[in-house]
Amino acid sequence: MNPKVSIIIPFYNCSYVQQAIQSAKQQTYKNIEIIVVDDGSTKEIDKLERYKNDIVYLRKANGGTATALNHGIEHATGEYIAWLSSDDFFMPDKIAKQLKFMLANSYDASFTNYDIIDKNNHVITPCNSQRFTTITEVYKSYLNTNIINGCTIMLKKDLFKKFGKFNEVFKYTHDYEMWFRLLVNGIPIHYYDDSLTKFRTHDESGTSKYQHEMLNEMKLIESYYRPKMIQYIICNL
Repeated sequence: MNPKVSIIIPFYNCSYVQQAIQSAKQQTYKNIEIIVVDDGSTKEIDKLERYKNDIVYLRKANGGTATALNHGIEHATGEYIAWLSSDDFFMPDKIAKQLKFMLANSYDASFTNYDIIDKNNHVITPCNSQRFTTITEVYKSYLNTNIINGCTIMLKKDLFKKFGKFNEVFKYTHDYEMWFRLLVNGIPIHYYDDSLTKFRTHDESGTSKYQHEMLNEMKLIESYYRPKMIQYIICNL
């Protein structure tokens, strides 16, 4: 079994995009497609030229990361979806290891650990994620905070057909809402204990620039989903 994995890279004026694409190209697992969704960029576009024969390039009007991801999902031909931010990068065996883990256990969704790096690719915090041994731990921990880095996720594409794509109302925390949505609907997101993604912290990242907006969105999401999550845990775990 050798299912195709679509790696979706939303891109907006990001100077690091070549590193993201290169890391996708260098995956040891070869049945992949790399979809770069240009979300109305006005600069750094020239960095894509050398990769035009290696990627599916989609350009759209600027609308935010959720819209870019959804546009990529609509055009993806893979059975599985992975998301890679244009300022982050994958380790070469990321797709191979995570997909093997999912196929061996018949999992529809999984996430992994990750390292935090600086603007020069130096590791600041190795294995930044909390580590889990059971899916119950994942559920209970998600009640307190977003434990899932979106760029460590791998999902069966069919899940988006069943439960909908990313909610574009949430400009900064669409991933937080999506993982809640899957978990409360009985789709466990299983943890694979390996650090396979480099997550970059820098002054221009959305996480750095929009903390206030993110917190406001998170409060709204939590007010809706936390009661549902508690009920799910009580009844099912």
